[in-house]
Amino acid sequence: MTESSRTSAELIREIARTEVPYGTLALWYLGQESVVVKGDGITIYVDPYLSGDLDDGDWRRTFPAPITPEEIQGVQLCLITHEHDDHMDARTLPWLHRSCPGAPILAPASCQPALQEMGIPESVRITADDRRPLELFAKLRLTPIAAAHEQLERDADGCPRYVGYVLELNGVTLYHAGDTVVFPELMEQVSALKPDIALLPINGRDYFRQQRGIVGNMDYREAAHFAREIGVDTVIPLHYDLFAVNAEKPGHFVDYVYEQFPEQKAHVMARGERFVYVSPRAFLRD
Repeated sequence: MTESSRTSAELIREIARTEVPYGTLALWYLGQESVVVKGDGITIYVDPYLSGDLDDGDWRRTFPAPITPEEIQGVQLCLITHEHDDHMDARTLPWLHRSCPGAPILAPASCQPALQEMGIPESVRITADDRRPLELFAKLRLTPIAAAHEQLERDADGCPRYVGYVLELNGVTLYHAGDTVVFPELMEQVSALKPDIALLPINGRDYFRQQRGIVGNMDYREAAHFAREIGVDTVIPLHYDLFAVNAEKPGHFVDYVYEQFPEQKAHVMARGERFVYVSPRAFLRD
């Protein structure tokens, strides 16, 4: 079944029916940095940007979202990396909360006023603080990681404006970088948590995009070197295809990884694809 012929409802059913054994995680790619992660019965949406265009002009989606906000269901947890519209979607999150009212929504402190305006109650809002790892559902360890979306910013209370997340779930450690450039502390913190799989932005940054107010990230070369430095088993590129004004070719990333680090595993996900990551420990459990 091709992407164009599969409906949102069919993809939602696939997510609901997918159960993966210990040492594995299932991932679905929804575009930009939107992914679904599932393991040990927990379904997690990260940065679900599932509505239409941000506005007219440059910010038009190059492809429709694989899932519509109205059809979201079965979410146990939602993670937001920062307040930009294509990561914290005001036209998706109210639907997610309406469908799954008990699902916590974890986001940096800078996001909390906007989430309140969306009608997300305080009872399900959790502030992501890189000084405070969380234990959720008695089987998920979640560590927010301060990110630098070109700049490392903290509020008066020391809370980071931008974050990524390290998830330890079902015998797998996954790092979702959010939007960030590379900086020494990031490599040290993520390396110490020994991720199996890393989801990294590759769209980069440049003077001309900065002049248009487009904040950038690591580019595909930096992402490849970062993956190598943190010792990750498999790397998946994100943030390269949703808006033509802020795009990159994932083939450049694949070529560079192959040329520089031919033993590094990498995977480019198709839109709406289910990818099951199998860790080296998957078959070693007693």
